Amino acid sequence: MNSARITVAAFDFDGTLTHRDSLLPFLLYAHGPANFAIKMTQASPVLLGYAVRLIRNDRAKERLLRGFLDGHPLAEIEAIGARFARDRLPAMLLDDAYARFLWHKTQGHCCVLVSASLVHYLEPWAKSVGFDHVIGSQLASDEHGFVSGRLDGGNCYGEQKANRLRAWLGAREAIIYAYGDSRGDREMLQMADYPYYRSMPREVKN
Repeated sequence: MNSARITVAAFDFDGTLTHRDSLLPFLLYAHGPANFAIKMTQASPVLLGYAVRLIRNDRAKERLLRGFLDGHPLAEIEAIGARFARDRLPAMLLDDAYARFLWHKTQGHCCVLVSASLVHYLEPWAKSVGFDHVIGSQLASDEHGFVSGRLDGGNCYGEQKANRLRAWLGAREAIIYAYGDSRGDREMLQMADYPYYRSMPREVKN
């Protein structure tokens, strides 16, 4: 086993690499404006409960996803996710953040996307631009391949981000750069050698 330390650049997605959240645009893309408006109206009690902190982040997210995706084949969600990644995600990117990702690539660093958003659209986008690995939230499906909106393994948020990144690293020693913009990134930033909160430096010394 190679004991040399690797250098890892761990990027949050929503608000860090992008100028906005990506989940609602994905649901809009998947359902169209009319159905999206109906389902958002139906979800308004859940969203309000989350806004006033009566409902936890993970529970609110699963209830929102259940309202939008319950009964849909996982293969259909993944196909829509691939099209959304191609058609919509590039326009959401922040130029300076994407430049940081490209800088890490030129340095030969291992780039990992660590997000609470769904892997079903993150993975095709990340693969297309050269990320080495994606850690994110994944929809659970039943034996027939249908989803309910429940998340397999829970919402990749907060402590889960750090735990999943550690699990992926395993026994490998790493120098970690981490980029985030919210409370959900705190634990991942705390484990980094070079944490960047809402900032994208032009240069980083090795």
